[in-house]
Amino acid sequence: MQEGQTIKHETYGLGIVTASDQERTAVDFDDHGPKLFVTSIMTAELIGEAPATPPKTKRRRKASTAAKAAKKAAAAVAASRS
Repeated sequence: MQEGQTIKHETYGLGIVTASDQERTAVDFDDHGPKLFVTSIMTAELIGEAPATPPKTKRRRKASTAAKAAKKAAAAVAASRS
């Protein structure tokens, strides 16, 4: 099971998987709150797939102060030559 999947448990009803690995699965149920299960013996009906994770965007680094000053000076020199 993946995080974000909606499941239906026989006893606890509808819930969303909050964490899952080989040993344990944590589910936050609508009416009964968070519960922890042994993954290998857990029985539940899968209702919905996990939501697609958006692709991570690349962040640009801010230019250093020295680079900004050099660029500004170069623009001033180019403007004075025109």
